[in-house]
Amino acid sequence: MSMQKVTMYCTAVCPYCVRAEQLLHARGVAEIEKIRVDLEPELRIAMVEKTGRRTVPQIYIGTYHVGGYDDLAALDHKDKLVGLLADNQ
Repeated sequence: MSMQKVTMYCTAVCPYCVRAEQLLHARGVAEIEKIRVDLEPELRIAMVEKTGRRTVPQIYIGTYHVGGYDDLAALDHKDKLVGLLADNQ
């Protein structure tokens, strides 16, 4: 089964980023594009403009903005995460 592209805005020291990555890997995601906003401040500015949120992680599955770790975990709890990850095209 092919998967949607997963992109995550993150920092090096972020327990919620680690937990999000672990959950995504547990659901079959092999690769996550990480955008490190701690290394390049302009990327944080772009993230805030794009998402309206200042905290990391900010997770995209395909073009869908999931939000942060709590949003990701809530999708998983409702059994909607795996379906969202599936690339049905």
